[in-house]
Amino acid sequence: MTALLRTEALASAFLKKENNNTKKVIVEKFFEDSFESFEDFVIKDEKIDFYLNGEKLISVMSIKEHQDAHIIGFLLSEAVISSFEDIKSLKISEDGLSVFVKADISNIAYENLFKQKTLTSGCCVGVTGNAEKAFDCSFISTQYSLKSTQILKQMSEFNKSSKLFDDTGCVHKARIVLEDGTYFETEDIGRHNAIDKVIGLVTLSKKDLKKSVLYVTGRLSNEMVVKCVMHKIPIVVSKAAVTFEGIKAASEHGVTLIGFAREHRMNVYTHSGRVLID
Repeated sequence: MTALLRTEALASAFLKKENNNTKKVIVEKFFEDSFESFEDFVIKDEKIDFYLNGEKLISVMSIKEHQDAHIIGFLLSEAVISSFEDIKSLKISEDGLSVFVKADISNIAYENLFKQKTLTSGCCVGVTGNAEKAFDCSFISTQYSLKSTQILKQMSEFNKSSKLFDDTGCVHKARIVLEDGTYFETEDIGRHNAIDKVIGLVTLSKKDLKKSVLYVTGRLSNEMVVKCVMHKIPIVVSKAAVTFEGIKAASEHGVTLIGFAREHRMNVYTHSGRVLID
């Protein structure tokens, strides 16, 4: 019979810090009539504190990577800032757990962020205060289009496992591919975090998102579509499912919404005119 607290005893004896984003632990895998012990990696999630103009803004559970891009993407997605030029200074603490931003902000958006919060459907629960109001009148009218074969090829390349995913199986990815083929990619424990980070990276590079495609690993719900509308990203693609509210938002605001993009097939739910057949 398995001794009580065996796992805890082994973990305390053998726990090792592997790198900034993972830890190595002892795991016991049980079968019907036996078990085995082995070392495995788990993601190291940490609380990152964001400060805006000298005051605590929000804390997020995230991995300690691309913190500067994360806060910029978040502020842009919530319409607290309108462009990168609104940022006056940005500093990450030495331990990486705090990010300090000074910026010219929209006071209305800032106040609304805390007055009226919507619980999102993210895998790492988050809130949004400006998602629905900020994009009410927005519509993406760009005629930017791609061949279906090109979308599936880019999705296949995006779907290749990363070392962090191979080690932990516990991260979402987001990739933005620009018209010239340049791409930016981020990973995080939360799909919202990953998208905010990759949008922040593109913004830091001062690239235009109006002719781009966003590839993600998670489901495409309403708030994921909102981020695309806010940043004028015309096409969003996932290997996962879409939700009804996600379809409604994409239809109303001009986003080409693609789900279940795998191997040689994909489902196009809205604005299929941007997807061309060879």
